[in-house]
Amino acid sequence: MPAFDRRSLLAGFAVYAAGTPVLAQPVQNAAPRPAAPPPAFGYDDVVRRAREISAAPYDGAVQPLPEQLTRLDFDSWRDIRFRPDKSMLGTAGGKFRLQLFHLGHLFLKPVTINTIRDGVATPIPYTASLFDYGRARFDKPLPVNMGFAGFRIHFPLNDPRGSDELLSFIGSSYFRWLGRGQKYGLSARGLALGTGLLDNKEEFPFFREFWIDTPDSAADAITIYALLDSPSVAGAYRFVFRPGPETPVEIEATIFPRTPLSLVGMAPLTSMYFLGENDRHLNDRNKYDEFRAELHDSDGLLVNTEKGEWIWRPLRNPLVQEVHNYDANDLRGFGLMQRDRRFEHYQDIELNYEERPSYWIEPTGKWGEGRVELIELATKDETFDNVIVAFVPNKTLEPGKPFNFAYRIRSLTDGAELHRLGRTINTFSAPAFALGSAEAQRANTRRFLVDFAEGDMAYYLAQPNLVEIVAAVGKGKLLRTFLVPNPAIKGFRVMIDVELHPEATTTMTCFLRSAGRVLTETWSWSWKVYNF
Repeated sequence: MPAFDRRSLLAGFAVYAAGTPVLAQPVQNAAPRPAAPPPAFGYDDVVRRAREISAAPYDGAVQPLPEQLTRLDFDSWRDIRFRPDKSMLGTAGGKFRLQLFHLGHLFLKPVTINTIRDGVATPIPYTASLFDYGRARFDKPLPVNMGFAGFRIHFPLNDPRGSDELLSFIGSSYFRWLGRGQKYGLSARGLALGTGLLDNKEEFPFFREFWIDTPDSAADAITIYALLDSPSVAGAYRFVFRPGPETPVEIEATIFPRTPLSLVGMAPLTSMYFLGENDRHLNDRNKYDEFRAELHDSDGLLVNTEKGEWIWRPLRNPLVQEVHNYDANDLRGFGLMQRDRRFEHYQDIELNYEERPSYWIEPTGKWGEGRVELIELATKDETFDNVIVAFVPNKTLEPGKPFNFAYRIRSLTDGAELHRLGRTINTFSAPAFALGSAEAQRANTRRFLVDFAEGDMAYYLAQPNLVEIVAAVGKGKLLRTFLVPNPAIKGFRVMIDVELHPEATTTMTCFLRSAGRVLTETWSWSWKVYNF
């Protein structure tokens, strides 16, 4: 019956069932129905796109850029600025503003950027009028369909009268953002594939397209969708950023493997650690002609296990690449932290390392069995991000089967609010000079010194005999431990003498307790004897 729709028939039957006779109205006299609005663009649309492209072979072809862009050095590329008067998203009266990054230098893979208004997604066309090119001069006009390198969002984060850079997405699947009073440091990534391998075959998935929802005048959050792609996987992401002291971001992801994936890094973070008090290179800083004693965006990895244990692993700049794993089933949280907030330790009035954020990740729901993988690469300067951490599930992801996960990241300062236990403040190492004569003859002995402060440490200073050291050594031998009050930090210093394994990495853990009650987080460290 093409002349009637199902709703009309049901309405007619209902009237007759009520016992009231009515005359059928000719269809041609009925008022025309308004066309239903198209459904608003949302996460399901990105998931559908990801599923579709994952079913096809990966297309990594990139339209070559004009040579005048590929030959730009960093300073020339950075000199190309988005014109603030062209900022987008302000038409609805909201506080968020969108600015775009120009292609060039290292950023040669164009991405498509769309804005969403009233549920409708519209791509932003590239035009030269969006940018101030500064000192850069081009012989020919740039193509109009070129695309962008990425984008950033501005918001009155630190002052209601201002407009600060809140977040940015640029390069592969990298993104970073700020809480109040913070300066850029470490970065997050959408996904990590094959990190930690020595075959240089790490795969870098990239966000090939973005959709940015236009916030209204009352909005205190901004929603961003992204389409991830790489030879091994495609995926859909939703990010919800809420600017504030910690600027938490809620992240939901659905990925579709093209091939079996067994080394998937979920919620990866990337940071830099060059020099610090817990690193052997500190003694060699004159070799680098360096006046600053510490140079790092993060100084430690913090892990909260399903059993409630808090593990602190200080970072370092190793002599060669090292990979360390921490078993974590149904992980509660992990993150790269910048605990040292004292300017005098860095002495850098431009880069402000003491103001770099810490990113703390909390899974939404259970992530199951897996491990937190920490990768530390050797670096000879501070320009290289040489620290990577991610959660790696034990199971292999199968092609064609969607894999969903979600999490929240908070942009903290030193993370002191995460727990009330005593925290690891310093890690040092030195030759074990205090060993007895027989022990001193042993090769590969080392003393490790760990300072614990905060929590209940100050309470026990008056009676340190109530505090017990709980230490363990793997692939090595624990020789002795000492506990000494350290009034300078209102805490304790633990000294651990270890005989190191001559061929393998020696691992160590230590925490303090009293009458069976855990007083501190667990310090975790590793040391390898190199014969070069």
